[in-house]
Amino acid sequence: MTSLIHAYTYLQPSAVGESTAGRTLALATSGGATPAGEVANPRFFHGFLTAPAAAAAALLTVADVAATRYYQPAAAASLDPVVTADGDRLRMESFSGCCGVYARLDVLAPGLDGDDVGHGTTNVDINSPLRTALARIGGLAPLRLTVGPDELEVTTLDGRFVEKQVPLPERWLRGFAEAQVLAAGFTPRAEIPATEASAFLRTLSRPTLRSSARTTRWVVPVGGRTLRPASRPSPDAICLPGPERLLALQQVLRHATAVRVYAPVDAGSDAAAVVWEVQLPGMRLTLMLSQNASRGFSGEGGVLHDLATGTAADDADLVSALLAWEPRIDVAELSRRAGLPAERVRAALTVLGTSGQIGYDLAEEAHFHRHLPFSAGGAEARNPRLRGARALVAEGAVRLDGDLARVGKGDHVHVVRADDAGRLSCTCLWWAKYRGGRGPCRHALAVSMVRDTTTKAAR
Repeated sequence: MTSLIHAYTYLQPSAVGESTAGRTLALATSGGATPAGEVANPRFFHGFLTAPAAAAAALLTVADVAATRYYQPAAAASLDPVVTADGDRLRMESFSGCCGVYARLDVLAPGLDGDDVGHGTTNVDINSPLRTALARIGGLAPLRLTVGPDELEVTTLDGRFVEKQVPLPERWLRGFAEAQVLAAGFTPRAEIPATEASAFLRTLSRPTLRSSARTTRWVVPVGGRTLRPASRPSPDAICLPGPERLLALQQVLRHATAVRVYAPVDAGSDAAAVVWEVQLPGMRLTLMLSQNASRGFSGEGGVLHDLATGTAADDADLVSALLAWEPRIDVAELSRRAGLPAERVRAALTVLGTSGQIGYDLAEEAHFHRHLPFSAGGAEARNPRLRGARALVAEGAVRLDGDLARVGKGDHVHVVRADDAGRLSCTCLWWAKYRGGRGPCRHALAVSMVRDTTTKAAR
């Protein structure tokens, strides 16, 4: 895993303040992208949270995920959550230190009462005193929220800058790309009352240094009211990989009205990623667990095919120019505006996702736009299998023979085979280990590239 050292510069620490005018939750921002360009400390909202205790608990959950390693626990090392303002809502996102848990809080229009919500993406400061203060917020007293500096504060805070030097692992960025690809293939599998969800979580043991949340369980929805443990996988069962990771939701369920569970339509007997979505007053909290506690989202390989073949990379530039922090990306409308078929727009969104520009909202069954300080052109550098496949093609190491292909030279030749549905398998160790469960190997990718080029040349 490679890392960059990224500097967050805040005008002041985020804090919960008390005064005669009431309580204020002030979230300091750093390095934001807006429609007007890059801004050092953007301001996205000033107003009230309509459900303050629920919002504080949910934000604390997002912060806790960022500060936790669920696999091979180590000292906490937190990245500050990413916040995106979409004009009608605020989204706050984080990944765990092991990149195997993704958390997002969507504060929707009914959850906000105040100024218009701005547009843009930034990081917000989450510090230890703020976490302590968030844990103490309760009751129904109003809570004023500011995201970004007040104009008066900007002129009076000379000398009070707060700067954090933090490692920004590339796998965290790749996690954004892979999580949205996985989520787009999920479907609702269960909806249960919050009380039932809370009771289920109480049956889970806390992970220890020895267990590291390595267990996998299956549950079956019963009558839309509860989850029954299952002894083995079945068509109706939902996989809960490393279920102890769900304990992150405990502090927020007392404010919830319902919990929805999303999973792949048919994962067979294999372990699979899962999403738990907590419904809150004017908000939604999403927690996504990777397929296995020992696997981060960053290595799933779901974006590789779109990166390797077709025109997606070229289309991404055009599609990117049409995005504007939409809370819900309408693929049909984007297709019309770009003059591209819908399937090419979806592939372009996948490419944009590799630079963190695209997320997926399961509740609305739609992608959304965010903007991180990374270029989509760097996708190849962040995906070694893609680099390896391009090298094989450049060396002329791919030889097609009907449904078979031989990849490599000398004593290092692997056979790639296509089944009746066009799915590729390979004789390499990567395929033997993952059976396609973490995306294609570099040999299958190279074959896809050559076949794609051959097909275009024959037209």
